[in-house]
Formats: sequence, structure tokens, C-alpha cells
Amino acid sequence: MFAIFSAGIAPALALMSFFYLKDRFSEPLPLIIRTFVLGMLLVFPIMFIQYVIQSEEIITNNFLESFLIVGFLEEFFKWFIFMYTIYHHSEFDAHYDGIVYAVAISLGFATLENILYLFTNGISYAFTRALFPVSSHALFGVIMGYYFGKAKMNPDNRRKNVCYAFFFPYVLHGIYNYILIQVSSYWAIILIPFMIGLWIIGLRRVKIANESTYHLIMAKTKKEG
Repeated sequence: MFAIFSAGIAPALALMSFFYLKDRFSEPLPLIIRTFVLGMLLVFPIMFIQYVIQSEEIITNNFLESFLIVGFLEEFFKWFIFMYTIYHHSEFDAHYDGIVYAVAISLGFATLENILYLFTNGISYAFTRALFPVSSHALFGVIMGYYFGKAKMNPDNRRKNVCYAFFFPYVLHGIYNYILIQVSSYWAIILIPFMIGLWIIGLRRVKIANESTYHLIMAKTKKEG
């Protein structure tokens, strides 16, 4: 049991540390932990809704399952939690902050989902789960947080960027899941390039948000000086 918990939590902690340490002006750990826990709690309502839809065979099409049962539900709930617990918080005052908090929510969700999966299917899947599902959730969080950060820092384009914060992670998540379902026999051939592209996009967003935050803090420092 300890091995499963460790294997389930370790990838999320490593990824959370990576994105947290990228922040030049670190966010308060208690708030990050709170958002991480909120992400974990999302697993239960989402799993219940997905179970009902699948058991009642409301949706049986692979495309609709990927984009509605998985992509839409999971990214909408994460977007909703960010919008109503973090977006108006006083600590969310820089572009990169959006990435930190969205990644925390996403990795909270991915962690509990990963632990439950490993309990059901065995620890032998731990490495594959770390490389794909956990990493993908983190990167969807990066993209969501990037646009939330843009919305917070650019009020004139707030509505558009808040919509983007949901839309782009949702589409990418749907594509990710559709690859797994539709091409199950050779999913790695398609999913590995997809994940490489996702990492490139994510790290690019990290760099832009970090630079934006740095220039904002420097401008504030000069004004105060």
C-alpha cells in the first residue's frame, strides 16, 4: 500500500516542484496546498458523473466520450474551481501565478486519480501513468493557468482569455483521450509526439508568463523606488 501511495504521489510532487520553482516570486505554500486538495476532491463528483453516463450507456461514441465525458467534465470542473477560488484571490497578482495555481488543481486531480488507478490495476503501471496521464494533466493546467494569467493582467481581454482558459485545455484533453480510445493498439506511436508537442507548448507558455511577471514586478519596484 505504501508503495502504491508513493508511486501515485511522486510524479505530481515532482511536476509541482518543477513549475513552482520556475516562479521567480514564489506563491504561498498553504494556498498551493489548498488548491491541490481542491483538485483532489474534484475526482469524486467527476467519477460519479462519468460512471452514471457510462453505466447507463448514455454516450457510446468514442469521440463524444473523449470530448464530453472526459475532456469537458474534467477541464470544466478544474476551470470552475480556479475561477471561483483563485481568480479573485489577492495572491493571484501576476501572470505566472495562474500557471502555479492551475497546475496545483490539475495535479491534485491527477494524483488521486493515479492512486485509485494503481490500486485497481497494480503498481506496474506507475511509470506509464507518470509519463502520460499525470504529465498531461499538469500541461493542461499550464495552458489553463497561462490564459487565466492573461485575463487577470489584461482586463480589456478578460472575457476572451477566461474562455480560452477552458477551451484550449478541453480540446487538448479531448484529443489526448481520443488517441487512447480510438487507436488503443498503437497509441504510443501517436501519443508520444503529441506529448512532446504539448511539452513544447507548455514550456513556451511558462517562459512567456515568467517574463511577463518579471517585467511587472520590476516595473512595480521602480515605481516604489
